[in-house]
Formats: sequence, structure tokens, C-alpha cells
Amino acid sequence: MNRRTILIVDDDQSLRRVMEMQLEEIGCQVLAAASGPEALEMLASRAVPVVLTDLKMPGMSGLELLHRIHKEHPETAVLVITAYGTVESAVAAMREGAYDYLTKPLDYSQLAIVVNRALEHQELVEEVRHLRATLDRKYGFESIIGKSPKLLHVLDVAARAAQSNSTVLIRGETGTGKELLAKAIHWNSRRKDKPFVTINCGAIPKDLLESELFGYRKGSFTGALAHKPGKVEIADRGTLFLDEIGELPTELQVKLLRLIQEGQIDKVGATNTVDVDVRIIAATHRNLESMIEDAAFRQDLYYRLAVITLELPPLRDRTDDIPELVQNLFVKLKARQERNDLCLDSSLLPYFCNYSWPGNVRELENVVERLIVLTTGDRVKLADLPDFLRAERPVLEALHLDLPPQGISLEGVEKELILRSLMKFDWNQSQAARYLDISRRTLIYRMEKYGLVAAGRDHQEA
Repeated sequence: MNRRTILIVDDDQSLRRVMEMQLEEIGCQVLAAASGPEALEMLASRAVPVVLTDLKMPGMSGLELLHRIHKEHPETAVLVITAYGTVESAVAAMREGAYDYLTKPLDYSQLAIVVNRALEHQELVEEVRHLRATLDRKYGFESIIGKSPKLLHVLDVAARAAQSNSTVLIRGETGTGKELLAKAIHWNSRRKDKPFVTINCGAIPKDLLESELFGYRKGSFTGALAHKPGKVEIADRGTLFLDEIGELPTELQVKLLRLIQEGQIDKVGATNTVDVDVRIIAATHRNLESMIEDAAFRQDLYYRLAVITLELPPLRDRTDDIPELVQNLFVKLKARQERNDLCLDSSLLPYFCNYSWPGNVRELENVVERLIVLTTGDRVKLADLPDFLRAERPVLEALHLDLPPQGISLEGVEKELILRSLMKFDWNQSQAARYLDISRRTLIYRMEKYGLVAAGRDHQEA
């Protein structure tokens, strides 16, 4: 498919033609449909990265079309056009999975910005899809799953880095998935049929680390009863992953620098050098720049390692990914624990989003596994969640509320929240009040304020 193809769906022929001309001017290949069914027929025969649809159309509405596209063509991003001031319809569209929305009358400069942003996002998703498939197949990409812009950017750079032999430095807090990303780079590279060898520089005693890395000759020290190849030799023509590179002793940093620069190593007890061809990927959670200032890490080695630097974001910086992460981990781990009948209610997901996860994905995985092991019955309940998740009620951020650029009515948001809470509990005021963490008297006052007693029931029946 053409990566800049966009399908316009609007029953207004003149507006549709104006949009076609505007989008063609910014280099888009434009397709057009006058109705939802016509658009679905076109999507059935060809892949289109972005659809732009009016919400109000005769027959199939734009919201219905959005729902069908989201279900049948999940790889397609949908932009919706709504009348000015109808924030409720825009919020409904975003809740159904719309990528973004525009309001009438159209600002054509804004149209170009929104469409370009959607196309760029789709290109980014496409570029990392192959890398994601590799991780899914080999190493469970659910550990670093997500669609947040920060993560997608890292995966985009990683996918391109995989095609080179340049050294890569992966930075990120403990538990963010640095080793998984390193494996993905290897398996997506020309070295994928050769070894991927890992050594944790902080887990091996300093006096043993040199022989582990570079190997030794028989008789080079007490206990060296035979020749032993080091991790570097084992990784020859493949990839060497140096985890926690910040823990590498300074005396070995010189030898690693020589390996990177000249492709040679000196075995312990050997008199001649050994030529090797390895691609180096290093990872650390430490601040190497500060270590350089303290003379604990060589600056020349740092520059050799950081040809391509990838910064994996902590989980607290991509909270939008947490619900999908929880659900994927839940499916994987309940199968491992042979509890396939266990269910996790989606209403519990905001509690996961409200926690900062200092241990990142690793901590999240541990919590999900503990839930699966300890939950009695066939459904995870609020009481089953750890105390630290239940300590605070979910905040507004956990609702994934997108704020429109032109502003929003606070009273409108409050009215919508109260209405949804009442409908959630079939207009049981006591349950709705507990859910909103307010008194029943306060709820009744606000229902009267917004006229929700009668109007709400009409709304529910409609």
C-alpha cells in the first residue's frame, strides 16, 4: 500500500472534493467514498493506512463506520469530523478508538497537520511491525508491548539499527526490557543465524570476569586445567550483549575498547592475540556520564559504545500501555499456571494505571503472576489486588480522557461521569455514589443540578 494513502468518507460531495484537493497538495494519494458501506467495500479490497470520516451521515453513521473499521481493519487509523461544539460525539469517537478528530468548519491548515501526524504514526507502526513480530515469536514481546510514542520511537530506531553492525547502548531503568530489546535487534539483523551471547558484568566477581569474557589458556593460573574460550569467542560472527556495562572494571574497559576498535582479544595466559568478529550491544541503568566525571568509566569507551543509543522509557512514562500490558501478561501467565478459566475484569485496570511501578514491567509481571496464583474463584476481584494498588482510587488520567485543543466544559465532563456511573449500576444511587467516592446526598444534588433524574432514564431507554 502507498504509505500516504487516505480514504475520505463524506456524503457532502463539494466538501469531499475540497478535502481531496487540499490533501493532494500535501502529497497524499486520496480515495473517496460517499457512505460507510462504500468505504467498507473499498477497505475490503485494499489496505489504507488512514480513513477520514464525517460522523453525521445518512444510513451508517461515522461512529458505526469507526466501530466496523476498528473491528475489521485494526491496522487502519481513523480521523473523525464532527460539528463544532459537540464535544460529546468527539469523546465517544475517541472512546471507540479514533486516532484524532477535527471540527467543522474545517481549518485546512489544521487538517494537513492532523493528517500528516496520523500518516507519520502509521509509518512508524509499520516500520516496527517486523521487529515486533520477531520479539513475539522469539522472546515474548508482551514484556515491552505498547503503542506509546516514546516506545514506538525506540523500536523504530532499533529496527533500523538492527540492519547495521554499529555498537548499540541501551539505557533504561531495571525491568524495562533491555535484554529483550537487545535480542530483538540481534534476531532482526544479518547475524541472526549466529550466536547471541549474554554476560552480566555486575553478576560475575571482578577477578573472574576477564577469563569469562576473553577465555584462558591451560596452565595460565591454578585450576586452569584446559583451554577455555571466553564469551567473546563464543559470540564470534554473532552478537555479544554486555548487560550492566557500568559495572565493568576500568582495567577491563581498555581490553573491551581494543575489541571494538581492532576486533582482537588477549586470552589470559596467551602470548598471541585472537581475531574475532562480534557486534556489541551494551545496556545499563546507570548514569555513565557521571561515572566518566568520577573517572569510573572511560570516555573513549563510552563514545565507542554509544554510536546508537536507545532509551527505554519507564512504565510510569507510558501509562497508556499498562492496560494492554496487564491483559497480555494475564493471558500468558494464567496459561503457565494452568488457570485458563480465570478472568480479570477490565474495571480493575485503572488501579494498575494509578501506580508508578518503580520496578517497571518486571514488577508488573510479578504482581500479575501473584494475582493468578493467589486468587480464589474464577474472577479477580478488587479485594484480590495488592494493598498498594487499592490505596488510591484511580485518577482522571487513568480514564484516558483526551482533552480537545479548543477547550472543554468542566460541568459537561462532570455530568457525563455522573451519567455513566448511574448507568453502570442501573441507576442505583448508593452504588453510583460509592463508585464516585461521594455521598448519596451529594450525588442527588448533582443529579438535580444537571437534570439527570428524568433525562437520564430517557437517555438509558433510548
